[in-house]
Amino acid sequence: MPSTKSDIIQQLERDILPLQGFKPPKSGEWTDFGLGAMDGAFPNGSFPTGAVHELLSTTAEGAAASAGFVSGLLGTLMRGGGAGLWIGARQQLFPMALKAFGIEPDRIVFVALRAQKDMLWVMEEALKCEGLAAVVGEIPEIGFTASRRLQLAVEKSRVTGFLLRHQARSLGVNACVARWRVSPLASRLEGGLPGVGFPRWHVELLKIRNGKPGVWPIEWAAGRFRGVAVPVVAVKKIDEDPPAGTGLRLNAAEPL
Repeated sequence: MPSTKSDIIQQLERDILPLQGFKPPKSGEWTDFGLGAMDGAFPNGSFPTGAVHELLSTTAEGAAASAGFVSGLLGTLMRGGGAGLWIGARQQLFPMALKAFGIEPDRIVFVALRAQKDMLWVMEEALKCEGLAAVVGEIPEIGFTASRRLQLAVEKSRVTGFLLRHQARSLGVNACVARWRVSPLASRLEGGLPGVGFPRWHVELLKIRNGKPGVWPIEWAAGRFRGVAVPVVAVKKIDEDPPAGTGLRLNAAEPL
């Protein structure tokens, strides 16, 4: 039994976490995503799986950065088996680009639907399927009731869900465990070689239940995430004021 006030508070926090959607994996072992210092922001010190995350973007660059970051997470989630499902109004992600994140394209099922209500229905049903490793939905608008249905689905199946919310009109309260915003950073050439460097992102954890929001510059290199040192002046926030008529093209093969 806890003996001190601090012990009691810590025990209460551990008891509350499962009620907030942070249940331990069925295997009992947490997945290491290689996120480094970012892990300190999460409850249990590990990226929350078996939960629904939302990623906000307002520009084409931000949407592409979000897709790249999620692809890196998918690559880790799918190492243990299972397929992935990617839902959107139209397929804008180049499937072969997923190989850069350790994902064989034939392990991702792409579903194109016009109506948002249909996308939400498919995502909810997919999140109930324990044979999937993760489900991604490009769904801009979602209310509390719909998000709660998604969260209830993953709490039973332990499948991880990602909502890519590009140019969302409303950012009200919902049941997602975390809210992110990912912006592109200029890549760095390795050893003076020509071409482009590894994909880099400015990752903001805006909100997370029982966690600590923060900001981290990271890149995807050698098949994993790694932190990078970026001067504050070099962090270019281009995901705040979208230009009118911007088209959306999510090509994870292009370093950002």
